[in-house]
Amino acid sequence: MFSRSSFSPLMIAVVLLAAVVVYLNLPAEEQSKAYSAKATPVKTTVARQQALAITIESLGTATANESVTITAQVTETIRSVNFDDGDRVESGDVLIQLNNQEELARVEELKANIAEAKRQFSRITDLRQSSAASEQLLDEQQARVKALEAQLDVALAQLDDMQIRAPFNGLLGVRAVSKGSLVRPADVITTLDDISIVKVDFSVAENQLASLEKGQSIAATSVAYPSEVFNGVISNIDTRLDPISRAIQVRATIDNQDSKLRPGMLLTIVVEKKVLNTLVIPEKALVPVEDKQFIYVVKDNVAYEREVVLGERRPGIVQILSGLNEGDAVITEGTLRVRDQSPVSVISESDGV
Repeated sequence: MFSRSSFSPLMIAVVLLAAVVVYLNLPAEEQSKAYSAKATPVKTTVARQQALAITIESLGTATANESVTITAQVTETIRSVNFDDGDRVESGDVLIQLNNQEELARVEELKANIAEAKRQFSRITDLRQSSAASEQLLDEQQARVKALEAQLDVALAQLDDMQIRAPFNGLLGVRAVSKGSLVRPADVITTLDDISIVKVDFSVAENQLASLEKGQSIAATSVAYPSEVFNGVISNIDTRLDPISRAIQVRATIDNQDSKLRPGMLLTIVVEKKVLNTLVIPEKALVPVEDKQFIYVVKDNVAYEREVVLGERRPGIVQILSGLNEGDAVITEGTLRVRDQSPVSVISESDGV
């Protein structure tokens, strides 16, 4: 007689299912343990005190030290043009010679009349000494001489207007006239800019006013010369703030003997307020979490998470106000693969930023 088995099909199925679950979970647990025991390779930097410049940044537009549009004073035709586009000229150089034949003739006429009037005055003076001429006649002749000399001064001024000269040293712009052209007052002949010194006007917020003073150094950069820094000084601080923007206008001058900077350029201005000796680390060491900033400090090959308070930022570096001590080794590469109190392996360590 056969005896029934004490194992029902349901019990057998439950046992098999439990065995499958154990089989599937066992490798994952073993792998997790192995992963947690493995040290994460990282790179670190030792936090050090170093100089950090506190600066004010603004945007400014370059203008020439002196700038003028060259125009004629009278209506006349051009007899000669003595410059070309972009020429460098000295103060007093004749740029344009207008037709001056009439003015020259008028000057020569007045010179002859004055010479004759002076001879008459000399003769009347001699006659007056012998009482052969009246005092009134002598005075009239003297007045005539002075009147002719005044007319000569006017004629010489009119003759001078026939020459258009450079009012100061500088660089000419584009020539807008040619020989034989008829020019009238206010017609543009060319432009003249003194760019040996460039002025830069920029605005600074009201809360930075106490950090500004005449003679303070500035550094300017331009997209035209991205790797070059142009140094200058603050030459003037406006007496009034803009009541709308609450900013003050500041002017700086930059030496520009090589003529690289041109009027109209947009410049980034950096004004150095002061230099701090403070604790800084590379910016890439930061791990932002919501509105907080964290770093990982390595001690005995274990990473420890710390919350830090940031100060000033500069490209690539950041000031640490609290949460870090000088000499601490901070993880700069590998932060995304570590957790608080996880083991790490330092493969590279640098001393300071």
